Amino acid sequence: MNQELEILLIEDNPHDAELVIRALKKNHVVNHIVHLTDGVIALDFLFGRGKYEGRKTNIKPRLILLDLKMPKMNGLEVLQAIKDNDLTKQIPVVVLTSSKENPDIEQSYLLGANSFIVKPVDYDSFRQVITDLGMYWLVVNHPPH
Repeated sequence: MNQELEILLIEDNPHDAELVIRALKKNHVVNHIVHLTDGVIALDFLFGRGKYEGRKTNIKPRLILLDLKMPKMNGLEVLQAIKDNDLTKQIPVVVLTSSKENPDIEQSYLLGANSFIVKPVDYDSFRQVITDLGMYWLVVNHPPH
């Protein structure tokens, strides 16, 4: 596994995932993105379980982009598992969702989300938001070591 895992994208919608990946790569914000389609698989990846058993869990993403509405395990459950674990709790998690529901926003922040972004509907706006997001978290922000 590449030592430069920059973003873990947890998104079940293939169209939205493709837009995120394309925007980040086209604007040279990121080189290595891992895209997983549900919360159970994402937690297996992060904690080296299931089909990811043996993965070096010390290679952590610099940023997790997390959708809320997913099959098997919703994003809030994934967020709670990430923030409740010493191995992963310092990884910045940005909720990237179509939900504008206030309970989702409040719960996300209560569980430890670092940011909550509603996906823009317009393609150009979506691309710009993703580019700005990547630049901030991967270039401007200085996380603890």
